[in-house]
Amino acid sequence: MHLCYVDEAGCPGALPSATSDVQPVLVIAALFVPQSQLALLTRDFLQLKRHFNPGLAPASSPWLDLAKCEIKGADLRRDLRSAGRNRRRAVNGFLDRVIGLLERANAKLVARIYIKGPGSAFNGRAVYTSSVQALCASFQHFLAVQDSRGFMVADSRTPALNSVVSHSVFTQKFKATGDAYDRILEMPTFGHSENHVALQITDFICSSVLSPMATSTYCPGHINSVHVHARDEDIRKLYAPRIKALSYRYSDGLRPKGGLTVNDAILQRHGGLMFRP
Repeated sequence: MHLCYVDEAGCPGALPSATSDVQPVLVIAALFVPQSQLALLTRDFLQLKRHFNPGLAPASSPWLDLAKCEIKGADLRRDLRSAGRNRRRAVNGFLDRVIGLLERANAKLVARIYIKGPGSAFNGRAVYTSSVQALCASFQHFLAVQDSRGFMVADSRTPALNSVVSHSVFTQKFKATGDAYDRILEMPTFGHSENHVALQITDFICSSVLSPMATSTYCPGHINSVHVHARDEDIRKLYAPRIKALSYRYSDGLRPKGGLTVNDAILQRHGGLMFRP
């Protein structure tokens, strides 16, 4: 049995111009976790949170309540960009150990990354829906290779948006030609990250690692906004090799699939650029 956790970084809005404050990158990622590893991953992550930020919760509170005291990936990304050297070192140490937890749990990662073109149309709802279907297809392939069954938990948005995404998976599971995701037991359920430690981890990977990797690769020279920062390149260099190793990549017999798929509306560059030396 495997669990798939889905979260995103960025916003669904179009990018009006190269200097707009709208986020130029949307990342939608899925983390595959063996169910047998979930309890250990949860305990180790909570201990790591307490070590990284002892003041996150009162010392007298039950240690499991740490799950409800969130550290947001966007805040970590901000610290990596603009905080002092000691704080940046602490955040990097935290992310390094979070990735280490995933490596030890034999987790796998797939993601869809969209680089918005300035002044171009961008339908965030359609992009999110099609991305979840693509992530389901990768999860289905992974489950078949592992001879496993799976269940998907996505970070909750709004009831209307959740319903659209769930129905898009429903149409694939119950179409006349057969179940496209027969190893995924049900439609995605939508949870709050304070109740799912693995969703919190997925948020860190999306916001603190994948998003700056993408902005540093595809945005410089084309986007000039607060969302593109010179230190993003340091994040890419530091974590790209380990993210590549975590990625679940496969072939459908015709072309490579899975891994980190990039849709670049600026220059149509491929995802492999994020892993360049």
